Amino acid sequence: MTKYSLRSWVLVLALAPTILVGVLLGCYFTINRFYELEQTLVEQGSNIIEPLAIAAAIGLENDDFQSTKKLITAIQLNKASLVQFIAIFDTQNRVIVTSHHYKNHEMMRYGQPFTSLLNTQLEQVGDSIILRTPIFSSDNELHLNTDENNDTERLIATKLGYIAVLINKENALLEQHRAAVAAFIMVLIGVQLNLLFTFRLVKNVTQPITEMVRVVAKIREGKLDTRVDGHLIGELDLLKRGINAMAGSLSEYHDEMQQNIDQATSDLRETLEQIEIQNVELDLAKKRALEASRIKSEFLANMSHELRTPLNGVIGFAKQLLKTPLHSSQQDYVNTIEKSATNLLGIINDILDFSKLEAGKMVLENMPFALRETLDDTITLLSNSAREKDIELVVDIDQSIPEDLSGDAMRFSQIITNLVGNAIKFTDIGSVHLRLQLTESTNDKVNLRCEVIDTGIGIDESQQELLFQAFGQADSSISRRFGGTGLGLIITKRLINRMGGQIGCHSKPNTGSSFWFTLPLSTSIYPIGQIQSVDKLLNKTILLLEPRELSNNTLDRQVRHWGMRLTNIRSSELLAHHFSQHDTHYDYALISNKGLDKDTNIGSQLKKIKARCNYLIFIGGDLEHDLHSILPFVDKVMSAPIGEKVLAQTLIDPQPNSESQQLLKEYTPPEPISREAMSVLAVDDNPANLKLIDTLLKEVVSQVTVVDSGQGAIKQAQERSFDLIFMDIQMPGTDGISATKQIRQHSLNRNTPIIAVTAHTIAEERERIEQSGMDGYLPKPIDEASLRSVISRWKTRPRFTHFDHFTLNWDLCLTQANNKTDLALDMLKMFAESIPETAEQLQYCLDNFDDKQMLSTIHKLHGASCYCGVPTTQKLCHEIESRLKLGSGIAEVEPEILELLDELTKVESAANQVLSQLSTDVLDDKQARLL
Repeated sequence: MTKYSLRSWVLVLALAPTILVGVLLGCYFTINRFYELEQTLVEQGSNIIEPLAIAAAIGLENDDFQSTKKLITAIQLNKASLVQFIAIFDTQNRVIVTSHHYKNHEMMRYGQPFTSLLNTQLEQVGDSIILRTPIFSSDNELHLNTDENNDTERLIATKLGYIAVLINKENALLEQHRAAVAAFIMVLIGVQLNLLFTFRLVKNVTQPITEMVRVVAKIREGKLDTRVDGHLIGELDLLKRGINAMAGSLSEYHDEMQQNIDQATSDLRETLEQIEIQNVELDLAKKRALEASRIKSEFLANMSHELRTPLNGVIGFAKQLLKTPLHSSQQDYVNTIEKSATNLLGIINDILDFSKLEAGKMVLENMPFALRETLDDTITLLSNSAREKDIELVVDIDQSIPEDLSGDAMRFSQIITNLVGNAIKFTDIGSVHLRLQLTESTNDKVNLRCEVIDTGIGIDESQQELLFQAFGQADSSISRRFGGTGLGLIITKRLINRMGGQIGCHSKPNTGSSFWFTLPLSTSIYPIGQIQSVDKLLNKTILLLEPRELSNNTLDRQVRHWGMRLTNIRSSELLAHHFSQHDTHYDYALISNKGLDKDTNIGSQLKKIKARCNYLIFIGGDLEHDLHSILPFVDKVMSAPIGEKVLAQTLIDPQPNSESQQLLKEYTPPEPISREAMSVLAVDDNPANLKLIDTLLKEVVSQVTVVDSGQGAIKQAQERSFDLIFMDIQMPGTDGISATKQIRQHSLNRNTPIIAVTAHTIAEERERIEQSGMDGYLPKPIDEASLRSVISRWKTRPRFTHFDHFTLNWDLCLTQANNKTDLALDMLKMFAESIPETAEQLQYCLDNFDDKQMLSTIHKLHGASCYCGVPTTQKLCHEIESRLKLGSGIAEVEPEILELLDELTKVESAANQVLSQLSTDVLDDKQARLL
């Protein structure tokens, strides 16, 4: 439709309907006129022939043909313009009489049987019409109808013949032609008039619109000075004004935009100049940063020796100290020292490794190493952590992986340590599964795929992007559950990438995580690992009792791979049933402590199993306290997970049990130390820190309760009352600040002094701790002298349990008085005595809406509250005074004023209690000093 112009559409839509309607109407009326003329002609012929038939009947009856001829001749002559010829036929269809001689009189004859002609009939012959009508006699006979169902009578006339009249249609045809010509002329005139009006419409409507289109096209081309001219009609004139106005506005906008472009161009030039200057400065800054990075790398390299040397001394001498005779608590302390120093050394190593990787100075070795021996050594270091959390740690190595490989064994061990260590750290219940598979192997190359699958807390998809970023952790808040620097995974990722591999993670919250990595390694032509003669184990019988599915499957595959005949039992009940049904004696028995009945003596169960085997290997966790009941019945005690090579060596060369059954030696407890009669609660999530503060507190106070979480502290505070609480700030789940708030709200220790224990030393952190409701601050590392000082200070602190800590804080009051008790009491007394008058003034101003007096009273009260340790009153005064100074009315701050009045009542009651107790204590103290 867009291919045709508006002019074409106007012409088509204006002419086509008019012409179509005119032609249809002309045709309709012309055809109707033709029909009317023909009907008139037929009626005229009927009016002639029917009377003539009646008149001719008399002549035919009397055989008076002469008179009949005269009659029809007279009729023909009288109607000569209409009647062309008349003929009368008898019943035999013979011509009897004609009006005159006519050469084609045969066509007048009726072509059908005479009996079928009952009335006047019409026949078209060329430009003429033949009318035929029967002639009846004048005598009619009455006949009775003999039909059974119709007893009627009727008159029956006798036919004498028929008369035929030839009607001339020339006049009628002429009239028809005239009507057609008139209709055509009228339609033609109508079309011409329509053309006249249509072209007028085109001139007055489409031409202006075309002109407007042309003007708009020019405006679009940028010729904004183009305008629509001429006088137009109706809405077209409004459209013309709108287009001209639009063009004017566009012209103005164009000019303004051009000015803005010129200004922006000028600004851009200046900006580019500034950018060039900044680029020069950035280049200089980059050089300085590179120099600083180089200096930092050198510093870290130097600090590596400075940090590791004393730590190695601490760790080494701690291990040496463990070899000397120590009682159990001393051994515990030294173990804690050694473990904490080792953790610190690991953190320092991570930071130094990251620095080397970032600087691109880490050199990877390519030395032959034994894969399984390296993994066994690595997992042994991690297994203690898994046993402490009672987590199933499983190592599953594909048997097709060769033992002797070439690469950086230390970095490979570091990768495994980071991934498995993280899995253990973030898993509380379930298992950690380390699985190595061979994905590709050539003559001198292997491609390993390692997966570390855990059933831990999982990682949200939005937080997985942070895992492989430096110092990035999924949870970095102070209440995060797990520690660490956030460098382990980034170091792991960069090490794997440097070694030519890839790393990834699949995880969902609360369903565990799966970290995988691929690593290309070379096969070593030198045999590094010790060759095991596993052929000796062929067809040996072994009994396996392991209920844990992963461990069971791994051990099952290992022993079957060596050709041993395995009897796999998954519970103590099934084992008892098996012994009752079979009397088989086994070469080996591999018994897990998880498969024994906890309600039955372990020794007796092992005794029964030992009676059925030659060599019993017991897989246990931390069972040192049960060794005296286990060792007599087992040949070997091993810790899970058992390394493949260690297990093979043990089965190939089973050695008798060399461990003696030694009971823990009793030691004489030291002399009791003089302690303060105080009950203290210590809260810390770090086991070493908790053990340290527990040890230090037990040397100072009589009763110490320790918990390792904020939620546990809340529970303890709800169950019993303490004299002092030491609260760690950064803890998993409920952190120290949240725990303090809940203890202050709902517990038996709402007014117990709570001391923050944290490693943060910045002023902002101290201020936030003080605002959280804590009473003091003890920095880490904890010093014994500082701890004694804190306890000494708070043991003599007056305890007020009948009002809220924020209503009246005596320690804050004492601090604001420069720790002068007399001055603090005087300030508090003056403030308490002024409360009734102040409350009365506040109520008066509130009732009378006296803004000016209210502001004066609040200002005075605010100043007094700054020196009396009333935090809530001071806060309300500050808020009300600020809003009144900003123009708010008393009605807008009425809720705060009413709250302030209630608070003043509480402050007055609390102040009276403090004054009554402390005034007596001060007086007694003065008297004691005078004596």
